[in-house]
Amino acid sequence: MSDVTRRSFVQTSAGVAAAAAPAFLQAQNTNNQVRVGWIGVGGRGSYCLKAMLEANKGSVVATAVCDTYEGALSKGKDIIQTVGGNTPKTIHDYNDLLADPNVDAVVIMTPEHLHYPMTMAALRAKKHIYVEKPLSHLIEEGFEIVDLAAKTNVVTQVGTQNRSNKLYQTAKEMIGEGKIGDVHYVRAFWYRNFTEKQLGAPRPWRYTIPADTTPANTDFNRFLGDAPKRPYSKERYFQWRNYWDYSSGISTDLLVHQTDISNFILSNPLPTQCQASGGIYRWPDDREVPDCLSAIYEYPNKFHLNYSSYFGNKYFDYGEQFLGDFGMIEVIGRKKLRYFPEDFGAALNPERLKGLKPLELDYIKDFQQPDATHAHFVNWVRAIQGKEKAIAPLSVGQEAAIPGHMATQSYRRGTKVTWDAKNRKFIYG
Repeated sequence: MSDVTRRSFVQTSAGVAAAAAPAFLQAQNTNNQVRVGWIGVGGRGSYCLKAMLEANKGSVVATAVCDTYEGALSKGKDIIQTVGGNTPKTIHDYNDLLADPNVDAVVIMTPEHLHYPMTMAALRAKKHIYVEKPLSHLIEEGFEIVDLAAKTNVVTQVGTQNRSNKLYQTAKEMIGEGKIGDVHYVRAFWYRNFTEKQLGAPRPWRYTIPADTTPANTDFNRFLGDAPKRPYSKERYFQWRNYWDYSSGISTDLLVHQTDISNFILSNPLPTQCQASGGIYRWPDDREVPDCLSAIYEYPNKFHLNYSSYFGNKYFDYGEQFLGDFGMIEVIGRKKLRYFPEDFGAALNPERLKGLKPLELDYIKDFQQPDATHAHFVNWVRAIQGKEKAIAPLSVGQEAAIPGHMATQSYRRGTKVTWDAKNRKFIYG
């Protein structure tokens, strides 16, 4: 493929920039900044807090931070002081944060079982909302959130930040232009290996537990929320992704990113059926969620998605492969986009493929975008200001979560799951 064609892919990748949408700010300050209250300053939460402040200088101010562990609360305050240049209120109860008139918008970066009560409370408080994926721990909770949001004039965003990744936006544009023909099959995968320390954890989701944590400085009961009551457990508090009460593991932490981006790129409807299987094969250490999971999805438009994840080998990395009649596009590790036209041989080469050559795009070299999280927060803030439309509102977040819930239920029940969209329920068997 010529350099001119290559540049055209890059230059037009702004694609999916949404039209401006009306929005409002509650009790704006004199600088016309969006005043954000932050809930949850764990590993992901602290990273995203820094990202939001860095990417929106002059447009946001973090006026309050909330956490149930004193160490995280102090960390959040320090980040805001260092990056944002102001001193926020420090709050233990998220309801107090939502009641603060100096908070226009709220970011929810808590364990997934807390997304539902916090998002519902934020909607009732009429705060703009950014909530980490998945939208909710249970499918029914997600629909309650979406139904209430439809009655509330606030701007919302779910943390499926791949939609703001320029590689995926370019893939969407290329496929929309017919570069690979009709797509009936996607292979999605996410492989990790925790044999060596990775992501701050020596084993899957066994994040480092702070040495100073005690029942006195870590409000375990507030962390539990409506989950089953248990005695204080620092493992459950800091390593919550391993337990069904607070997480669905691979299904809702990893898989939802990939079924969501497939829906985004292909404009697919929701899947109708899912069959999942797997188990705890590599890391049988006091955990409940699997470290190996496969899920097969059937869609109503003659489309099939094949998903797999394993925590014992990282050779294939993380990515999605879109297989079309005339070519394949893959995005690997959120860092590379590769395009391969099909080779039918000289005698059978379709006219539409003549002159096309493989293409590779790099997330930094071609797009200067090391992480789409920053762009995702920019999109949310600009949507609040009425300058853009949020790319992943709560309704989209629920569509992203449903395939994850299907895989969870299929795995746990050991049976096929059918999605009855009309009645908003699963059918088993």
